[in-house]
Amino acid sequence: MAQKNRTFGVVGLGNFGATVATELSRFGNHVIGIDLDEAVVSNLADRISQAMIADARDDLALREAGLGDCDVALVAMADDLESSILAAINLKLIGVETVWAKARTKTHHRILSKLGVDRIIHPEEEVGQHVAQVLNNPLVRDYVSLGNGYHVVNFRIPESLEGKPLSALPHTDDFNLRCVGVMRGTEYLGRDGQDCTLQKNDLLLLLGQRNDLRNFAASL
Repeated sequence: MAQKNRTFGVVGLGNFGATVATELSRFGNHVIGIDLDEAVVSNLADRISQAMIADARDDLALREAGLGDCDVALVAMADDLESSILAAINLKLIGVETVWAKARTKTHHRILSKLGVDRIIHPEEEVGQHVAQVLNNPLVRDYVSLGNGYHVVNFRIPESLEGKPLSALPHTDDFNLRCVGVMRGTEYLGRDGQDCTLQKNDLLLLLGQRNDLRNFAASL
């Protein structure tokens, strides 16, 4: 079943907000982006559904821009604490059901949380942690956090595992991990319980908790 496209509002069209707005639009969603900078709005006008000059500190301006009809809105600017807080309050006030917001500091995060913002993000911090995890172990190609301490990690097969069957790996018994699958180029191969002989450049997708994944990576 195809996913139903939704209407998103993005408040603040700097690098972060513009990237989110453009990607959401690329996925086929209706995206309304607002900013006070005329040049920024003009630059994005051809890439999203609607880009307009509006002041998020004014709830009437948000209504007139159509933000009240959005399924989800993102407050993408964080440098101006007052504007960020007022934008979040106004989006809730005009009836946006789900509001996300970018936070710059822990205090900013706490204030947004008290205002009932549904999800608070720290893009620079999150990207930094992601890059550090990948840099820390050359076998880790990428990873995704699933919440509650669980991650899916994409491991590059080292030479020591080439030619070995997937069933011979100690990931299940010794490290409490599950193999989601093996990628060979664009081909998806076997997972736990299935026959698969590992080859050079295969990518191993493992599901588990961070410490178990770290210990497994250190054992390779």
